[in-house]
Amino acid sequence: MRHSFSVIMPVLNEPSLINSAIEHVFLIGSNADLELIVVDGDAEGSTIHKIKDRGVRKLISAKGRGTQMNHGASVARGDILLFLHTDTELPEDAFNTISSLMTNDTHIGGAFDLGIRSAKVIFRLIEKMVYIRTRLTRIPYGDQGIFIKKNFFQKIDGYREIPLMEDVELMKRIKGSGYKIQIIPQQIKTSPRRWEEEGVIYCTLRNWMLISLYLLGVKPQRLAKLYDRNLAIH
Repeated sequence: MRHSFSVIMPVLNEPSLINSAIEHVFLIGSNADLELIVVDGDAEGSTIHKIKDRGVRKLISAKGRGTQMNHGASVARGDILLFLHTDTELPEDAFNTISSLMTNDTHIGGAFDLGIRSAKVIFRLIEKMVYIRTRLTRIPYGDQGIFIKKNFFQKIDGYREIPLMEDVELMKRIKGSGYKIQIIPQQIKTSPRRWEEEGVIYCTLRNWMLISLYLLGVKPQRLAKLYDRNLAIH
């Protein structure tokens, strides 16, 4: 079976990255049946107005990754949805690999292993920790390129529109329904910019703290306030 893909990219104030991100998706997916939907969380459309490729579907949505991704999914034509961050690059054979995996009717979705585009040794350690965590929990995060069958995504009502942890919440809900999330042993490559801007140790420990608190039952709304406060202090 030949699958069709809708790549959904939520953006906010990323005009400098958007065109290279689009070029990458179309290069990797040159032999795939795909559409690219960019959903801007800025009411003025500051990012989508910079898009040069006329083949991209451009939308404006209320701000929030969950909200933006749901909006993109609501107009998607593909039978597989792939949610992709602008600073993240897909592996070379991503679409063929996903398509082969999803021919199995018991597979409803998955993600890739995480890679970070930096030669620094500390990032190899972070990659290894993510590898172990993902294998133990079967809960990948959004920067690992989450993909899911559209009919299943619609059946479970998509992402929860919460300020943080929408990716973790979705994966937990899928697991709780008895389905298994497939982890493709190829690295998707994300930018190290957030670690380098905030500090590698600080960023990593802050993320662990937020995720641990969420798994212990702290509401995403409270976590969002803590996240903003920590950024201000840092």
